Amino acid sequence: MDRVSPVAVEKAPAAVKPTFDVIQKKMGRVYNMFRNMANSPETLNAFLQLNEMCDRTSLPKNLRAEIALVVAQTNNCNYCLSAHSQIAKLFGINDQDILWARKGQSQDNKWQAILRFAKAVVEKHASVSDQQVQELKNSGVSDKELCEIMLVINLNMFTNYFNKVTNTENDFPPAPSI
Repeated sequence: MDRVSPVAVEKAPAAVKPTFDVIQKKMGRVYNMFRNMANSPETLNAFLQLNEMCDRTSLPKNLRAEIALVVAQTNNCNYCLSAHSQIAKLFGINDQDILWARKGQSQDNKWQAILRFAKAVVEKHASVSDQQVQELKNSGVSDKELCEIMLVINLNMFTNYFNKVTNTENDFPPAPSI
């Protein structure tokens, strides 16, 4: 059931058309999540701006992709899990590392601490303990990185919740079960 009507690319209103053109050029198509968000140009633009801010952080794109995977897995967001599995492959992350990231695991100790922390933030609705924050810092995470990790988690929480609430039709290959 469509909970919102996706905005047709060819019928996009003037407030959305330039944004769709940029997405089309950058990604090759306008995915369903963007078409659903386009019902509110403010929502679509807020997402894109927040995504751009995440790109400007000191966190490597591969780590951001792995955080997105663990957040989507923890939230049971099939749309985001499928999308981020494909995005991770574009960043050179192999299938095994994708599955590990979804479970909050990594071969790198610092990244594993970050993924486990992200999983805990989602599971505990951000009520993490002082010990969990200290364990993260003990792995080498700076205050700046902690703030940036929270930014990436929140971007992904937004898209997970958005896609679950709007029941976005998946236009990516389904992520494998784990």
